[in-house]
Amino acid sequence: MIKSDITIIGAGPTGLFTVFEAGLLNLRCHLIDSLPMPGGQCAEIYPKKPIYDIPSHPEILAGDLVKNLMDQISPFKPGFTLGECAQSIKKTKENKFLITTDKGTEHLSSVIIIASGLGTFEPRKPKLSNLDKYEDNGVDYIIRDPEKYRGKKILIAGGGDSALDWTIFLSNVAKEVILIHRRKEFRASPDSVQKVKNLKEKGKVSTMIPAQVDAINKKDLELLLDVSFDGNIKKVNVDYFIPLFGLLPRLGPIANWGFKMEKNAILVNNALDYQTNIPGIYAIGDSNTYPGKLKLILSGFHEATLACYSAHKFINPNKKTTLKYTTVSGITGFDGSLKEAAKSTINKID
Repeated sequence: MIKSDITIIGAGPTGLFTVFEAGLLNLRCHLIDSLPMPGGQCAEIYPKKPIYDIPSHPEILAGDLVKNLMDQISPFKPGFTLGECAQSIKKTKENKFLITTDKGTEHLSSVIIIASGLGTFEPRKPKLSNLDKYEDNGVDYIIRDPEKYRGKKILIAGGGDSALDWTIFLSNVAKEVILIHRRKEFRASPDSVQKVKNLKEKGKVSTMIPAQVDAINKKDLELLLDVSFDGNIKKVNVDYFIPLFGLLPRLGPIANWGFKMEKNAILVNNALDYQTNIPGIYAIGDSNTYPGKLKLILSGFHEATLACYSAHKFINPNKKTTLKYTTVSGITGFDGSLKEAAKSTINKID
């Protein structure tokens, strides 16, 4: 049996940062994740995708963000149970939570913080009769290594942030990038839409909207796509067809643990500490919902901080929780090592 102060379900960026905030409060953490490596979707699905909304990083690759987070939490020596899914939960006589995974591993802790994101997921696929014949043979739903497409002709389908972000990124990698969307307007951020328009004007990408792929075959080593566009069927030869229609989320067994739910997400008290309707269990990041929820990594970091301070009070009800400023105190790991932090300088303005 694995014992800790906090069991964190989900080892994505939000779950990893939770270890850091808990460590500052001398709380030990153990993480459970169904993936074989830490990092969540950032490591498994788009490690080479640039992220633009992490403070102090104008741009950082998702995989590098995970690496930095792992370095940041290393002084607190978290434990990991990877490749296993949290299956069941029960309360012990000592008022602790006992979690059992699908492989029978038992975890005991005073607090649970759910940071499982969307849970397990599978890509939304276009409805093409023989699509499975070309999966991993010209058709990709996930871009793990952009270098795979260097010098190739690719067609990306989709109108959301992922489709446009990859169109922008791969415009500097692929020989030719075609972006199609079945509606007249894209659903991505205005900044991404403008960047695609700029790239189109420069001849670095081409777009077909509204349009959609109606059939797929193979000719020699290339895919032959039938694309409905302008009321006609246009034959398009490409090396790769990448439909990016989003993911179908599955929260999994956690959804049956007795939480109040809304649209496949866990309702939490966002006015206080992101605790669920079950005392001692918190939900942060994409796994939760509340009025005004924004599904951003940045929001998950904030939620993790408040959840950890509340968890400290829950575990130590008679002990005062003091806010720690790392610019003053530095970071002391569980092995007694101290990372010196620069002292903050306050400039007084008359």
